[in-house]
Amino acid sequence: MNRFPLWKYVLLIVVISVGFIYALPNLYSPDPAIQVTANSRAANVDDALLKTLGAALSEAGIEHFGEEITEAGSAMIRLRDGSQQLAAQKVVQSTLNSAEFQAADKRYVVALNRASNTPDWLLSIGANPMNLGLDLAGGVHFLLEVDTPRAVADRMTDMQETIRKGIRERRLFNVDVKQEERTFVITAPSEETQRELMKFLQDNLPDLVRQRGSDSKGYWIRAQISDQTIREIEDHAVSQNLTTLRNRVNELGVSEPLVQRQGRNRIVVELPGVQDAAGAKRILGKTANLEFRLEALPETPVTQKEKFEFYTEQDRQMRGPKYLERRRIITGERVINAMAGFDDQSNSPKIDITLDSEGGNLMHHATRNEVGRNMGVLFIDYYTEKQRVVENGEVVEKDVTKEDRKIINLATIRSALGARFQITGLDSSREANDVALLLRAGSLAAPMVFVEERTVGPSLGAENIAMGIKSVQIGLLLLVIFMLVYYKVFGIVANIVLTMNLVLLTALMSILGATLTMPGIAGIVLTLGMAVDANVLIYSRIKEELKAGLSPQGAIRAGFDRAFTSIIDANLTTLIVAFILYAISSGSVKGFAVTLSLGIVTSVFTAVVGTRAIVNLIYGNRNVTKLWI
Repeated sequence: MNRFPLWKYVLLIVVISVGFIYALPNLYSPDPAIQVTANSRAANVDDALLKTLGAALSEAGIEHFGEEITEAGSAMIRLRDGSQQLAAQKVVQSTLNSAEFQAADKRYVVALNRASNTPDWLLSIGANPMNLGLDLAGGVHFLLEVDTPRAVADRMTDMQETIRKGIRERRLFNVDVKQEERTFVITAPSEETQRELMKFLQDNLPDLVRQRGSDSKGYWIRAQISDQTIREIEDHAVSQNLTTLRNRVNELGVSEPLVQRQGRNRIVVELPGVQDAAGAKRILGKTANLEFRLEALPETPVTQKEKFEFYTEQDRQMRGPKYLERRRIITGERVINAMAGFDDQSNSPKIDITLDSEGGNLMHHATRNEVGRNMGVLFIDYYTEKQRVVENGEVVEKDVTKEDRKIINLATIRSALGARFQITGLDSSREANDVALLLRAGSLAAPMVFVEERTVGPSLGAENIAMGIKSVQIGLLLLVIFMLVYYKVFGIVANIVLTMNLVLLTALMSILGATLTMPGIAGIVLTLGMAVDANVLIYSRIKEELKAGLSPQGAIRAGFDRAFTSIIDANLTTLIVAFILYAISSGSVKGFAVTLSLGIVTSVFTAVVGTRAIVNLIYGNRNVTKLWI
């Protein structure tokens, strides 16, 4: 008699039950929605805002329902028809641009989204639906333009500071430095000073094209940044932003994203199956950085200090102005790790900062002789704002990049700092998490403007997708009928196992957060075919053993035992190919490889364990004289 151990039945039941639960969320399709997120302290997202936006949508004839404030503090409005998302977004943006919301410090992010319908009890155990790729359920498409003139201007500022620092270190007096567009004009009191400055520029700023001369006013040097250097700065800014965006997308946990350069200064970002489009837009477009500077002393010259407002979250008011030295100790580029948390004493948000070795040395060198002085942490944020400008005699709206600088922390230096320290004074835990994420992912070399934002529909077209799904259904139906006709009772077992395999594969992809695309569907179909192939190997071996004269029970036992090696060999070679595809490919091919790899694992389990369990349940404890196979 063929007997299957009780623990194997229990294992199979537990695995299938868990698989069914975690595959269940895929039956609840999400609703198209509009999400509004505050992007400044003055912007409030509350029930009054929801009511105003709901009334505006109703007046525009857009059907909506389920208005709510999410746990993250965003306003979510569900729509009846996904084709009205863009129209609804325009209505909401128009409402927020009205006089009631026109204050410059009230900024909102309006994004297209998909609101989940998964029951709370499933979400509470971490059961989420699979993300669908751009070719199936769309996603978010961003086209960003890098502000390369800002990158050139920042580089010019750094060059000017380098020149001034060199003049101070060499104790050169009566030297004046002025910037005229992309040229530095340096005046010197003597020819000797002029020669020393020329040598300094050659050694420290070789990218500058230098000319020198003299006139009635004295000796002068004109140092101009070359066109080639400008192109290199612009290329570096775009490349750095590209790398940073990829890091930020990885931090967001988006599967199979597309981040690539387009043209001279634009970057395309596609996020398939993204669930928090507003959060993605806030993180991707934020040009946040930190600067660490010493607080200026009362006797510090006006040319060597800057005034900033000091905002404290504790008393919700501005405490300032405060003056910081223009000289930066380090910037956020020296940060290699940043973790958000809460301060043990004040329970306020904080960020634990870890610098690289050079950053730690610079911080230690700058603070070792400044014990007792205050050091400020300057938070720099760039944002875009629509402004009306006159072009060619017409009034048009353009996105203008603006800069927001504030001191978030001003603390007394108690001892020389090193590579590890913490900063406080942030507005909220969300801002602390955002800033920490931005610092971990790297700062943008230049601000970016969202030129285009849209939801991408199925790239293959709704009709092609419907035809593809229909062909899959017909193929599976023919497969089921064939197994029933050819293998009879054993065909029923194969079809049950096929269903189990599909459930487990869906659950596994959902648990791992995989993105399903059309190539992924092809991988699922191939996996199901391979699962049936494993059953065919087992059933063919059982038939051979029956012909060889073995009893039905002996044929069942020998068929499973001898087919096991062939099943493992066939699936192992396919798994190796899938790993190679995943390693050397990208995009949709990688999605196919992921689906195929997971499918091989589930098909081997269901074919070897599931099929034998059901067959033994039917024939194991019976005196069988004939098998219906």
